[in-house]
Amino acid sequence: MGHLHINHHWIRKLLASDPGRKRFQQAGKATISLILSVFTMLFVLHTAENALFTPVIVSGMVGLMGITVVKDQTKRKKKVTTLLVGVSAAFGVTSGFLLAGNAYYIDVLMILIVFSSFYFSRFGSRYFSLSMIGLMTIYISSVLKISLTQLPWLYVGITIGTAYAFVNNFFLFKDSARILKRSMRSFHIQINLTFDLLVKVIQGTNTRRIKKLKKNVQKLSEYARAVSEDLNEQDIKEIWPSLETAQLQLYIFDTEMLVETLTDSIQRLKKAEAFETVELRRLLAWVVKSLRDVEVLAQNYEEQNLEEAEKAVLALRFVITDLLNQQEQPKGWLFLIRRIESIANHVVEGATTIQQALHERKHAEDKLEVKEDIREEKDSSNKEDKAEGLKPSTKKALQALIVSILSIIVGQIISPAYPYWVLLTAYIVLLGTESVGRTYIKGFQRSLGTVVGAVIGFALAKLVSDHVVTEVILLFSVVFLAFYFFSVSYTLMSMFITMLLAFMYDLILNGISFPLLWARIIDTVAGAAIALAVSAVIFPKKTKERVIEACVDFLDELNPYVTNYLRGFREDVNVNGLTDSAFKMNHKLQSIKEEARSLLQRPGALSHSGIARWITIFTALNYFARHLVASSYRKNFNYPEELVEVFIQLEEKVNYNIKTLSKLIKGTERTATVYNLNKERIQIERLAPSRYQSQRDLIHHLYYVWRINQSLVALGIDLGAVEKE
Repeated sequence: MGHLHINHHWIRKLLASDPGRKRFQQAGKATISLILSVFTMLFVLHTAENALFTPVIVSGMVGLMGITVVKDQTKRKKKVTTLLVGVSAAFGVTSGFLLAGNAYYIDVLMILIVFSSFYFSRFGSRYFSLSMIGLMTIYISSVLKISLTQLPWLYVGITIGTAYAFVNNFFLFKDSARILKRSMRSFHIQINLTFDLLVKVIQGTNTRRIKKLKKNVQKLSEYARAVSEDLNEQDIKEIWPSLETAQLQLYIFDTEMLVETLTDSIQRLKKAEAFETVELRRLLAWVVKSLRDVEVLAQNYEEQNLEEAEKAVLALRFVITDLLNQQEQPKGWLFLIRRIESIANHVVEGATTIQQALHERKHAEDKLEVKEDIREEKDSSNKEDKAEGLKPSTKKALQALIVSILSIIVGQIISPAYPYWVLLTAYIVLLGTESVGRTYIKGFQRSLGTVVGAVIGFALAKLVSDHVVTEVILLFSVVFLAFYFFSVSYTLMSMFITMLLAFMYDLILNGISFPLLWARIIDTVAGAAIALAVSAVIFPKKTKERVIEACVDFLDELNPYVTNYLRGFREDVNVNGLTDSAFKMNHKLQSIKEEARSLLQRPGALSHSGIARWITIFTALNYFARHLVASSYRKNFNYPEELVEVFIQLEEKVNYNIKTLSKLIKGTERTATVYNLNKERIQIERLAPSRYQSQRDLIHHLYYVWRINQSLVALGIDLGAVEKE
């Protein structure tokens, strides 16, 4: 981790706040594309002595959306979609021009586009991208009533916007390998921030410091998840040719788990008064400091830093051995020290492997041809084809169809001059919301952001109305902020988008009125309300159903994770490979919490749904499962032949318990049996080799298996299962 522990805490915090500066790059890319498109089109029009402004708006919009709406998973598909964005925009302005004389034709076309975008989503995200830009350009061209003489200039603007989107996407901001490198740097900075706090906590108790430590650990978990998602073979080979994806993923996992284990264990050791032993406190501080000073991915690392970490971990191991060899019964807190030593040893081993690989290739050429990763997107239709009845995409498309019709009718009633704003809002609220609860949350956030943004935008636009340059700077600034905070807060994004509209109205209409912005607020609230009402009535998917699906997905990932770990005691199983599943489970747990958020915000519903209890147990399952692999030595186990059959039974029963719990959660079974594994635990603890007979403590490495199964049994009993041995 090395010299990344800069002396200034706030500088480090700022550097690490955006892992890999991904949000900054995405927001900057969108803003630069917008600026270049707008000013290039202005220059072209000025050169041609043309005073039109609509082509400038269209050019900027295409340049912006060509960055923000392209969500394909592969580079090749992204290139195609970016070019098709221009085609879709040209289709939109042409259709708007041709059909401008008949509002009904425009209405029908918009309804068809919205329906198609959801219906064809089963084939990929591209159809959402093209539908969005098509919808926006039809809206602009029909509302502004463009003439035939304007049409060629609009095509020029679309070409310029598409070109800048393509250049920014694949040339100016193409280096995903650099993002990965910055992400790893941010991850290391956050680790070292946490290590510094851990040292201070070891050296003295401070309640505020412990609270800050817990926040840092939570943030580190988010960084680890973000970095693990960035890892791909192509980028790793470009930066570190001798490393493998699995090596880095294992290192990230072990380091995150070490910090999490240290945070939990140190607090428990303090409560157990273990730190009255000055030597133990000194050794733990030495381990943390030495790991902080290891510059794992440095090109010219200092070997003594890693050697110091190895010495510290070895010294801690000697202390554990001395305590175990004492005549009296080992202290209860000794288990905590063994966990710390075990995971710290994993981190040192991983760092050593990485350093050796980098050192061996130090003089190798940096140029390496790597074939482009052409992983195909997972076809979402695979699951849909197995489902009975209408496919999910068809149901969503039918919802969108009804939403579109209602939105246009309501838009014509409350805002005849801008009848499609309600439709645009409803369409955006429907995107990515698969349950009534998620639709409610997104609609509420959209409405709240619009209200706040309208108030602030109106005030600022009035304040700088006579200063065009200042207003243009503010306009581009809120675009940047909107996309910078998009993944952080949808409410903030909506607020900045509304502020953008306020500045645009003021510039285009030479002044802004509060009734105009108030109308946009009413339109937004109406669109959100229509989307919510339709999702609650037409093919409704209750929030609890989505929570159930997310819980089953988690258990589907947990099952092979635990059973493969258990199989590793009797067969040659690569337990290190389970780290990928550990990251996936962490991500699936976040999905459960996200899906359940609307239920948790309604206190009256909790007593009936039991969702809070579910989340508590699944959080425990995730914690135990991750520590199951993190705190194990992963090899060299010796035990009597009689235990082989016990391990087979153990594996079968855990597998059965997880599958049974999935059925109980889905409701396909009302009564079932779950096994508490007490019989197997007694047999293993009776026959397991003592610490004097074996290098590896079998009981220690099965501790989290029992905890996982206890959680499974507890939830199973809650759902009506009967406990058996």
